[in-house]
Amino acid sequence: MNVGFISLGCSKNLVVTEGIIGLFNSHNFNIVNDAQEADIIVINTCGFIESAKQEAINTIFEMAELKKNRCKYLIVTGCLVQRYKDELEREIPEVDLFLSISDYDRIWKEIENLLDLEEDKHAILDFNNRVLTTGENMAYLKIAEGCNNNCTYCAIPYIQGPYISRPMEDILKEAKNLADQGIKELVVIAQDTTKYGIDLYGESKLAQLLEELCKIGGFQWIRFLYAYPESITDELINVVKNNHKICSYFDIPIQHISDSVLKRMNRKSDGASIRGLIDKIREEIPDVILRTTLIVGFPGETEQDFNELYEFVKETKFDKLGVFTYSKEDNTPAAKLEEQVHHSIKKSRFNKIMKLQEQISKDKLNEKIGNVYQVLIESLTSDNEYYVGRTYMDVPDMDGVVFVKNNGEGNLINKFVYCKIREAIEYDLIAEIEN
Repeated sequence: MNVGFISLGCSKNLVVTEGIIGLFNSHNFNIVNDAQEADIIVINTCGFIESAKQEAINTIFEMAELKKNRCKYLIVTGCLVQRYKDELEREIPEVDLFLSISDYDRIWKEIENLLDLEEDKHAILDFNNRVLTTGENMAYLKIAEGCNNNCTYCAIPYIQGPYISRPMEDILKEAKNLADQGIKELVVIAQDTTKYGIDLYGESKLAQLLEELCKIGGFQWIRFLYAYPESITDELINVVKNNHKICSYFDIPIQHISDSVLKRMNRKSDGASIRGLIDKIREEIPDVILRTTLIVGFPGETEQDFNELYEFVKETKFDKLGVFTYSKEDNTPAAKLEEQVHHSIKKSRFNKIMKLQEQISKDKLNEKIGNVYQVLIESLTSDNEYYVGRTYMDVPDMDGVVFVKNNGEGNLINKFVYCKIREAIEYDLIAEIEN
């Protein structure tokens, strides 16, 4: 039987999807990319914020339509199911099997029952057997599940449960396996990577883990995402500074800079500590790329709070920045707060920050014209005029790309080349190979 997969939401969700693909693959199912050709369709959903929930619902209904033709079984799993399983089962009978996150330890047993398969008592969801969907060059490495931060706006702790680190030896085994498959770039992820190991070892072990990953041959770039500011230590900064394999890139979701807003968010940092951290990182690692995410329109965010955030973004000049408008999520403390900000105000504040950041990004990219960077080439444009690649400054599917003029040097896909930046366009760069 043909099986097709749709993975919605974040990269952490994608790793789970790859694990489920691995289960089907190990049981000799045929994996297809076109849902129209699938006898079984598996949708791994996101339920983090309202827009993600709506995307998931729309996708389920869209795939349910295919049951009128070839598709025989529709399976839906992930965060949305964990959050609303009873309601989904009641409202969408076209789905044959809903699997919540808490069902993952018996996922294949449930699928066996649905498909009337012969029992395989040893089939488990194992990240070491996942089928990569991120191409030949890069892979995500998920080091923990869940979250203990309990930010008042966030439903993740209610969906995924408490923070649970994977044992370091298990992570290193998977990383070695990825290196053996030819992976050149490793992207370390968790809901909060900086809390890695506290539950297992009594202290954060992210710095040590990164050092161990650097010892594995094959990787040329290692990066980590979702580093919460209160847990970025001098040790971690030094590990990034002193290991050439680790990209000089910090993804630090600060969410806001106003102390009053941060307090209502139950964030563990204040404005002064965030500013001090950014200054320290830039002083220690001059070529560092700083990325952050912000929330505007959080309950009680005043015009003064927003202006402080705006001025902070203007002064700090983050290399990369994403903004969310506050989403009122079921069963979160912030949903019960008074002074909910009107949608039109949230949208206006979102637009102001994004317009500001657009100019900052343009200025930052123009500063790179004339510089030479190592670029990992990943594809060609459809007209074969340019190669498409990334520098250490670019996280896959989050940041921009580098278009490298194809001068007929031979096939450069999946290779590292040095390129000189010639031009900047919006969020991307244009370059030529440096001879």
